Amino acid sequence: MRSKVSLWLATVLFVLVPAFAHGQDTTAKIHGHAQDPANAPIANGQVMLSTDGKTPLFTFPTDANGDYKGEGIKPGTYYVTLMATPGKAVDRFDNVKFTAGTDTLQDFDLSRPEYIKNLPPEQQKALQEAKQKNAEINKENQAVGKLNDLLKQARADNAAKKYDESVTLMQQATTMKPDAAVLWLELGIAQTGLKKYDDAAVSLKKALDLDTASKKPNPEVQAADNNALGEVYANTNKITDATAAYDAAAKLQPANASMFYTNETIVLSRAGQTDATIAAADKAIAADPKKPIPYYLKGQALISKATVDPKTQKIVAPPGTADAYNKYLELAPDGPMAPEAKSILAEIGEKVNTKYSAKH
Repeated sequence: MRSKVSLWLATVLFVLVPAFAHGQDTTAKIHGHAQDPANAPIANGQVMLSTDGKTPLFTFPTDANGDYKGEGIKPGTYYVTLMATPGKAVDRFDNVKFTAGTDTLQDFDLSRPEYIKNLPPEQQKALQEAKQKNAEINKENQAVGKLNDLLKQARADNAAKKYDESVTLMQQATTMKPDAAVLWLELGIAQTGLKKYDDAAVSLKKALDLDTASKKPNPEVQAADNNALGEVYANTNKITDATAAYDAAAKLQPANASMFYTNETIVLSRAGQTDATIAAADKAIAADPKKPIPYYLKGQALISKATVDPKTQKIVAPPGTADAYNKYLELAPDGPMAPEAKSILAEIGEKVNTKYSAKH
């Protein structure tokens, strides 16, 4: 009876033991990250496992981020070597034990002190210089990020006519980086909004001088600067300077000439410069004859020069007045100034062209 029981137990063991062994992972894994003495990832390298420190038994590549992983490793103790390039070992760890079913972490941090101290003196010096340069670059990048945030907010404040807030931000920004033309430009725009024209002129001229003297002058910045200077000059009755500034802006950015000349027409009209307004309107119309505002402003400037016939007591408008108002109505029949344009045409005895008045 005893022999039968023993035979039965042996049979059970024979069945159970192989089944348990089949479900167990008999190999090991490895993963980690490799970075050079300057903390940059070591890409396209190889991690080699060997038992003699020379002959590779397993090799695993590092990716673009310096990360690597491998599996299928036979349990045991290995030398784990980092090859930056084929045949060039740069770091090694001895007696790294691998156990079945485990994933061993092995990083290669070439910036660790014990690694750095074994480098030749000239390499240590070069590394220190590189770290210092990188630190300066990082510091500058952080400053640039803050300046960009200040500039973005200042532009939003200017758009919302919060000029005081914009001035405060840009004064801080120009103190941080006084050689950045775009910061002085935005400061000048905010000062113009506050009607501090003298201050604005100083800021805008500084922006223009800085950009002109830079290694890579930016026509867009210079055009915007001249456009802003034109407004300052127009509001301080420096008409010749205003005209020259707008002309410069149009020359720097021909594609936006219509916008610059329209701006010139608007600010000169607000400043009550009748003849200069008419001249600016003609330049805007020549740049883009399909924009309605210059025609309206030209008509408005011309009608201000109208006289009254002493015999008939009728309004005598200067030549071109009716044409300017009619063209405005043709391009903007439902525009905000359409009622005024029609009223003036009626007062000077001119008819409104029916092909565009029918919509109103």
